[in-house]
Order: sequence, then structure tokens, then C-alpha cells
Amino acid sequence: MHVYEQEKPEGVIVQFGGQTAINLAAELEARGVPIIGTSLESMDRAEDRDKFEQTLLSLDIPQPLGRTATSVEGAVEIAKEIGYPVLVRPSYVLGGRAMEIVYKEEELLNYMKTAVSVNPKHPVLVDRYLTGKELEVDAISDGENVFIPGIMEHIERAGVHSGDSIAVYPPQTVPEDLKQKLIDRTIAIARGLNIVGLLNIQFVWHKDEVYVLEVNPRSSRTVPFLSKITGVPMANLATKVMLGQTLPELGYETGYQPEAKEVSVKVPVFSFAKLRRVDITLGPEMKSTGEVMGRDTTLEKALFKGLIASGMSIPTHGSVLFTVADKDKDEALSLVERFHQIGFDILATAGTAKFIQEANIPVTVVNKIAEEKPNLLDVIREGQAQFVINTLTRGKQPARDGFRIRREAVENGVVCLTSIDTGEALLRVLESITFSSESMPQMQM
Repeated sequence: MHVYEQEKPEGVIVQFGGQTAINLAAELEARGVPIIGTSLESMDRAEDRDKFEQTLLSLDIPQPLGRTATSVEGAVEIAKEIGYPVLVRPSYVLGGRAMEIVYKEEELLNYMKTAVSVNPKHPVLVDRYLTGKELEVDAISDGENVFIPGIMEHIERAGVHSGDSIAVYPPQTVPEDLKQKLIDRTIAIARGLNIVGLLNIQFVWHKDEVYVLEVNPRSSRTVPFLSKITGVPMANLATKVMLGQTLPELGYETGYQPEAKEVSVKVPVFSFAKLRRVDITLGPEMKSTGEVMGRDTTLEKALFKGLIASGMSIPTHGSVLFTVADKDKDEALSLVERFHQIGFDILATAGTAKFIQEANIPVTVVNKIAEEKPNLLDVIREGQAQFVINTLTRGKQPARDGFRIRREAVENGVVCLTSIDTGEALLRVLESITFSSESMPQMQM
């Protein structure tokens, strides 16, 4: 307020300050500060769960089943009604703080006791967790005209925070009819919420439908990325629109900008080596501290550039250590097979190794942490594994073996991946290096 009183501006733009600035908007307006661009009422309709649900209902746009809980008992009842797994989170959160996927009532009760303080003033959102591909859209609206510079497809499936996911532009696996649905729904939401300025929407592609996960009535972290790769000066345009110009006056019409031929990826950067007690497992709560970009003629080349720029070492031969949760074994087997095909030796703990052996793939059994040396921590410390694929077993106590494996890998400079999808992306890069483009097998992203 001191700055406002000193400078005496016509108003304040809150769209470029992330969630913190959005959360300040009500207090600013209450003190007589005009909010430029999307009105406080429209922002509240996007942020308030009940109002947002009503807006989507009126627009006939689907979202995952869910409700707002104001008590522990209420949250348990909602989860029973919509079915596990559920995504739980407080309202108006920053960076996915205290957001978690829970798979049973015991985990939900633990979350409600330790992660949040739930009451009528601080409700918790409980949503059905839909497994699927996450798609992200940024748009500029003048209240009537809506211009969409780009749609991004995430490598990691829904459940990993968008800031921690690898994002790809243009989308590589989204069919045209689904893409058109994303465009139509983005335009409808922007108009329905009366957005003036920037808008970010996160969708999940589940089966043959796209559901709205969340709408942010502001600039997102992908705006600099999209602006650079599409040539659309998004912040500049949005500011002019907020100050009263229309998109047609600025040379842009309602619709989707033709996609670039080159492929661009946004790759997160993490500081896990410096943050010694942080678990590197990716989930709904954001952990990345920056991001880099890779761009080339193919997804594999763009990914290679992005991963290298993010600080990842990509050896083209050596060994891969697999230690995965039972729920991930079927999916992990495909990665094991493909690593073996390009010449990597496979290492695994007993349970995972038995599963691999049954598929007739050569594997070396590595002792677990509690077993005699050399165990898997020794394998990591001595550089016998170039990559570690470790997926999370339910339970998050730092003393668990999984936590120690992941920390050991990070602290010894070994690439450790906790998502099957990220492993798939890395394999695409390695296969593109190993095979020529003519002989490379057709892969799904």
C-alpha cells in the first residue's frame, strides 16, 4: 500500500505475480485499489470451488467428481462417495502445497491430521483422481475474443505438479478432434469467467474425454516458454488488453495459432543435491526450482537438449538399477525390455528381479539395504549403476528404503527417476541415439 500511495497509479495488475498476487487482490480492492484486467468477482469464480463448479456446469464442461470438505468427517464421507484414489488439497494453494493423492481412508485421515487444518474458513477440496495425460493451455482474452498461442502435452501423467513435468509443444499424441475440444472449451471458459488478460487451464485426458483440473485466471510459468517458441508476446498483449484494447485491434482473432513445425520441450530443474533431506519423488506438490528449454526437429532431439541443459547426465551404456513398487511392475517391464535391447545391463532387487526373470530378460540380483554387503546402496556409491528407476511404495517416512535409495543416487550424481513416464522419455532419447531413424521402433509417448 505504501508503494501505491506513493506512486498513485491508475490501478494494479495482479496477473503477473502468480498465486500470491491473486490472493492479495481482495485485500487491495477492499482498500480502494482498482484491479486492472480480470475483475475480483471473476477471479473468485475461478478460485472458489462451488462457484467454479456452477460455471463449468452452466457451460456443460466436465471436471472430475469432487466436493469441498469443512471437516475431517466430511472429507471421509466425500471420498467414500466418489471413490479412491482421491486428490486432496487446501483452497488457494501455492505450488501445489499440501496437495496429495491418497489411496485409502487411513492415508486420508493421516493427511487431514498432519498436512492441513480443516474448518469452514479453510476448506479442503476432495476430487476423484483420474489417471491420464495432462494437457495445459494458455490463452489471452479481452472478455470476448480469445486467442490461444499453444497447447502443451505433459510427459508425466496427471498427479505430478505441472511445474515438475516435462511439457511438450506442439502436442505429439493428441488427436485433432480432442485438440479442437480443448480449444472450444478454453474459449468457452474464458468467456464464461469474463477473463480480461491471461488464463491458464490444466486438463486431464482420461479415456476419450478431457476434464478440467483447474483454471488459473493469471499468467502461468509456461508463458515465457510459449512466448519464446510461438513468437507471441503474451505478456505484452495481455497488458494492452487489460488497458482496454481488443485482440482484433492488436492483430489477433479468436482461435488457435497454427502450430510450429519444430518440437520444443520445457524441462524442470531440481536442486535436490543441495537439499539433503528432501525426497526427490515427484507428486502434486511442486519441487522444481527452475526450468530449461530444448528445441529441435524431433521430440527425441529436443528432449536430449532439454535433459542435458537441466543438468542430467545421459550415459549411452552401462547398467540400470530397477526397484519398483508392485503397482508399477507391469509398466516397468516395458522399460526393462527396451533398456536391455539397447545394450544396458539390468540390476534389480529380489522382488523386481523375479518378475524380470519370468519375462526371460537377463538380470543381476542386488541385495536390499538391510541385507549383506554389497547392497544396492554400495552399487550406487561405487558407480555400478548409471540410472536408477525407483517408484514409490505407499508410505512416506524418510527412513524407508526408497527414500534412502533416492537420496543416495542424487548425492552420488546418479540419475534417479521416480516416474515411469520420465523413464519412457529418457528411453526415447537413448533409442534415438542407438538406432537410426529408419530402424527405430514406433513408440508411444
